[in-house]
Amino acid sequence: MSTQHQADVIVVGAGPAGIAAVQQLLQAQQRVIWIDQGLRPGGQIWRAGPPQPWARTLQTLLSNPLLQQLSGYAVIAVEGLADYRLRLQNLQQPQAPGISVQAPQMLLALGARERFLPFPGWTLPGVSGAGGLQALIKNGWPIAGRRVVLAGSGPLLLASADTARAAGADVLCVAEQAPRQALASFAARLPLAKMAQALGLGWRLRAIPYRPGAWVSRALGEGKLEAVQLSNGREQWELPCDALGVGYGLLPNIELAELLGCRMEFGAIAVDDDLQTSLPGVFAAGECTGIGGVDKALLEGQIAALRLLGQSTEQLQRQHRQVLRFVELLRSRFALRPELLQLAEAKTLVCRCEDVSLGELKGQRSWRDAKLQTRCGMGACQGRICGPITETLLAWPAGSSGRGLRAPLQPTPLHCLLDE
Repeated sequence: MSTQHQADVIVVGAGPAGIAAVQQLLQAQQRVIWIDQGLRPGGQIWRAGPPQPWARTLQTLLSNPLLQQLSGYAVIAVEGLADYRLRLQNLQQPQAPGISVQAPQMLLALGARERFLPFPGWTLPGVSGAGGLQALIKNGWPIAGRRVVLAGSGPLLLASADTARAAGADVLCVAEQAPRQALASFAARLPLAKMAQALGLGWRLRAIPYRPGAWVSRALGEGKLEAVQLSNGREQWELPCDALGVGYGLLPNIELAELLGCRMEFGAIAVDDDLQTSLPGVFAAGECTGIGGVDKALLEGQIAALRLLGQSTEQLQRQHRQVLRFVELLRSRFALRPELLQLAEAKTLVCRCEDVSLGELKGQRSWRDAKLQTRCGMGACQGRICGPITETLLAWPAGSSGRGLRAPLQPTPLHCLLDE
């Protein structure tokens, strides 16, 4: 039989929300199974490790005998809903058998991924997501002296520009598609703490041109990126560069929640005021309940864990309502302009895994037909990139459920799904 692990609570995800939740659960003497695909806690935002004092907190958590830490494991299937039993794959040892974990309660801290919109040339070497570029730099990718352009929408662009600048890159431009008026309204409504952070970031980036109301309309080059074409709707201009980081915000990771049967709302896991999902005993926290940043994730991790334990969270709930107001501000001020949805041409690839173009997909009636006729969504990402694009550009049903989600959640060796 496959290896089985049992506990009081399963926590999936080891970003800020997961760390905050596990802290509360272990303090309450709960036996916790903690699962994450990364080899160390921190998630995407704390890739290099959490800042103090969370780094000290994490050291304490990892030494707790009540914790079963399963780093480098991916959830690939749901084996039971009555007792919340999951099947996992060891990503570091693909030949190892799958393992099962079971608990009566579960907390989902699934995080988010970058949102992409296709444009001519977006698959050229040298073009990456803004967050992906930041991650490459943090992991040692040599960027010093290279000409970099950041484009898209949202605060992640500035954070990525700051990382590239600090690593010695020549950041030529930050192109933000949101208009100047929306950005001014956003800045005027920032909480004081975030205003201070924004001012500090702005000072560090003061020498970098910032272009509101502008976007990349085309990436240019033969075999690799050589320049970008920028537009503001009235004129276009070219900017030679070596690297382009482009991203249009984040998308909640919801696939596991959908496989469990949780209700979705606005592309995120639907939760009540206590952060409980539509399933009894299943809670969710962080970016998977709606994009809002690290402050929201930490707060929701604490609230979800405490409510799972049946404890009061009145003071935290007041803070949470303030955070949600910021989330709405973020969503409204960085709404995507319609011009971005018209950039892709018929020959522009939408499914990069299987080389499927927009023109090929326009001839299909649905996601199912597209899979059968073109193999769209059947590659390594399993529709995580091209699926949301087809929802936006072709108005196909939203959510992974519209794409026929089923186990395994990612490409998996057959032996991981079988009991020995």
